[in-house]
Amino acid sequence: MKTLKKMVIATIIGLPLVFQAQSAPTLKELIDAAMTKDAAIEQQNLESKSNLLDQQKLKDIFLPTVEISGKGGYLNATARFISPEIAIPAIKPIFPGAVFPEGTFNNNFTLSSFEAAGKAEAKVLIFSGGKVKYLKQALTEKNNANQALQEKNQDEVITQISKAYDQFALVIESKKVLDESKKRLDANKKTAEKALGYGLITPYDYKKIELAQATLDSKMVEYEGKKELLITQLNILTGIDKERIALINPNLEKIEYLVADKTIENRAELKALDYGLKAIDAKIKAEKTWWIPKVQASTSLSYMGFYNTNLSSSKELMPGTGTKLDYDLTNLNLFPIFQAGIGFKWDVFDGNEGKHEVEKAKIEREILESKKSDAERKLQLNLANNQTNYNIADSQIEMKAKARQIARNALTQAEKEFRYGLIKSSQLIEAENDVENAELDYQTAVFNQRRAAVELMKSTQNLDIHKL
Repeated sequence: MKTLKKMVIATIIGLPLVFQAQSAPTLKELIDAAMTKDAAIEQQNLESKSNLLDQQKLKDIFLPTVEISGKGGYLNATARFISPEIAIPAIKPIFPGAVFPEGTFNNNFTLSSFEAAGKAEAKVLIFSGGKVKYLKQALTEKNNANQALQEKNQDEVITQISKAYDQFALVIESKKVLDESKKRLDANKKTAEKALGYGLITPYDYKKIELAQATLDSKMVEYEGKKELLITQLNILTGIDKERIALINPNLEKIEYLVADKTIENRAELKALDYGLKAIDAKIKAEKTWWIPKVQASTSLSYMGFYNTNLSSSKELMPGTGTKLDYDLTNLNLFPIFQAGIGFKWDVFDGNEGKHEVEKAKIEREILESKKSDAERKLQLNLANNQTNYNIADSQIEMKAKARQIARNALTQAEKEFRYGLIKSSQLIEAENDVENAELDYQTAVFNQRRAAVELMKSTQNLDIHKL
């Protein structure tokens, strides 16, 4: 009994998960999932992270740097001394005087020692001439441009997913049209069987209806193939399971959209170029600071020591004494060796390098201005073109709806006349095809109108998934 109770509880708890797993994804869910998988958006995010690291790096320039260094080794140095001619005057009666010819003192003096040194040094940049400030501004504007372009990438994802979603709806609507045609053909086939039995129609007329059914079956197969392709496409773009995507059953309805503000100023491309121009302006200011002195403060604490030091000579110090130099010096330690101060670096003339960098940055600005001017012309033309396409697509819906109604009325009349043997089966099938084509044309017109509306929204950077 307890086991059964546990099973019932587990089933009740698991039911919401089952229903959730089997629910069809909404358009928003599909778009959000595609956003996380889109390569362009991912690369843009990585570029933003890299830019933020560069900004942090500039901030850290004014942080002090501390270095600790040390070394130890063995010192051995030899100096050769060759004396010139030396004359020592006489000091009577104490010293009779002497003359030492050139080269009398020909000796090698060798100094050997173990040495050790250590140093701790701290430096901090006090003034960069304003270059760091302007470079930070340039990086900020660069990041703003990157974020603006992110909007364009997001719009592309929305366009791609919404198009596949609408294609899914178009395929489903096509299936409904085919199902209705199949019902009518089945009914008309029964009528044709009776008419054939009474001799009212020929076997050829009857075969025409069977041929129409076979053609309809092939269209059914084509429908299944298109649907499977769309399921695979959305699965790859979003990562959502195919089983859930197969449950999608959207309605294909026209989008009522009116452009309130026919301007292209909000387009992501123009925003990015504006930010790019600001970044170039900051870069030009940064390059112009090449001649301003840079100031840095530093302080250090050092130690130096010599151990087991020995000073020796290869020959006797004085001719005739027989005594060579061999002296061990006392260990020498220098600590603390403290130093603190402020220094500056002033590039009075840098070989025109700074001037060339400024000129190069100005040329980059002119290139961006040219790109912006070209982009404005193209985007304005794009807006006009998309507005025209939307107007045409919107008007097509009404005309296709009238054509559909005419085809329906004609089919109704043809069915009546076929029952009474007034028309042949080929004429009935022709009327049936007209209805089928008119229905599909109407659904395609709605699809085209939705695509035109999306492109018109993008023209002014007003694409909103809630309007889809």
